[in-house]
Amino acid sequence: MEFWTSQGTAQVTYITVLLVGALVLLSTNGVVECGRPRISDGLEYPAISCRAHSASLEDFGGVGDGITSNTQAFKAAIDHLSQFSSQGGSQLIVPPGKWLTGPFNLTSHFTLYLQEDAVLLATQDENEWTVIEPLPSYGRGRDTEGGRYISLIFGYNLTDVVITGANGTIDGQGEPWWRKFRAGELNYTRPYLIELMFSQKIQMSNITLINSPSWHVHPVYCRDIIIQGLTILAPVKVPNTDGINPDSCTNTQIEDCYIVSGDDCIAVKSGWDQYGIAFGMPTKQLVIRRLTCISPSSAVIALGSEMSGGIEDVRAEDITAINSESGIRIKTAVGRGGYVKDIYVRGMTMKTMKWVFWMTGNYGSHPDNNYDPNALPVIENINYRDMVAENVTMAARLEGISGDTFSGICISNVTIRLTQKPKKLQWNCTDVAGISSDVTPQPCDLLPNQGPGKIAACNFPEENLPIENADVQMCSYKIPNL
Repeated sequence: MEFWTSQGTAQVTYITVLLVGALVLLSTNGVVECGRPRISDGLEYPAISCRAHSASLEDFGGVGDGITSNTQAFKAAIDHLSQFSSQGGSQLIVPPGKWLTGPFNLTSHFTLYLQEDAVLLATQDENEWTVIEPLPSYGRGRDTEGGRYISLIFGYNLTDVVITGANGTIDGQGEPWWRKFRAGELNYTRPYLIELMFSQKIQMSNITLINSPSWHVHPVYCRDIIIQGLTILAPVKVPNTDGINPDSCTNTQIEDCYIVSGDDCIAVKSGWDQYGIAFGMPTKQLVIRRLTCISPSSAVIALGSEMSGGIEDVRAEDITAINSESGIRIKTAVGRGGYVKDIYVRGMTMKTMKWVFWMTGNYGSHPDNNYDPNALPVIENINYRDMVAENVTMAARLEGISGDTFSGICISNVTIRLTQKPKKLQWNCTDVAGISSDVTPQPCDLLPNQGPGKIAACNFPEENLPIENADVQMCSYKIPNL
């Protein structure tokens, strides 16, 4: 599959160390020079593309006092910079400060760069949030029927977009949205922090996202995506504050992220019931690695429940879960249709879990009553290996669908140490089929033990996906004295 190639001579070699703050250290063989020639303090960062033109938000009247609205400054800056899309692209620098803003749209061949100590504050004025159509693969909003509020940072039909920085912050200030959601007072679905639709060649890296009204990062109907070095923080008791939700996307890499969430840290999706079946766009070729997650009421990685367009070829490794409800969870239901297949997970470390493995065919949330009750999902070729878990209440809850067995489940080289008060039944299995090897405690009879040393039975592909071979450059910009 064709992907982008470097536009410069230098390549970047990543040496990534995941700390609790999701710090990413980078070493490079050289530098690609871009930007304006006036010399003062500079920016240097890895990106899929460097830019020939650069401007500061302050050049367009931006005021970083946390009080003044910068919505028009962002719109004016991006509108001005969009003229350079065919002339080497452009970059908007957000300096240190607190920049209150309503939603704004990005443009192609563009970088949004948040300097250290730059904070984007999402306005809490609901009147600034435009209502847009529901996603075609969902048929309605997730919170309510009908439309949804546009995301804080939005893009449609874009190419070559970078959102990055020196760990600057985007704060969704979601508390009023959470309060209205709980009270049933919302007319439309809550906004996300970042959503890109029908776009390609995307990078999001080295920023902190906090307190989104709902999901934090939502690429949908996109391809060729790198998400790296994000810190995502939300209150653990606020529903639907998912971390990263790749949705009907192809060729995506998520790595070196630290996520604390009131919902799934990563939720892989592809449309909802009859709308997702009709739209027919799967999520496939997805890599997730070096993720640390805390989610006391949900999953580290969830597949579904909106999976009606299909989910396939997902590879997750080197995952750390702390105080989370479940490690890997597959969520589906009668009426979903679609499939979840060719899932490969290895190298998970879990501490304080309710369940290590959870599959359910009874996740019965539907957009309306027009779904097809004969649309049964296909769940097959699910591989888990090389895992250690401690302080676990229950090893597994595996519930397929009667007449629609979840098949090809393989679990090997897994050690689960139980809490002081574990469930008496450790493996609750219905309507599933597969095998196991070297698993403690012993799995249910529907996953018969193949004996020791059968780890190879649970596959993990060794060849790279196209996104893993993407070229990244080191971009260097000079910031003028202000």
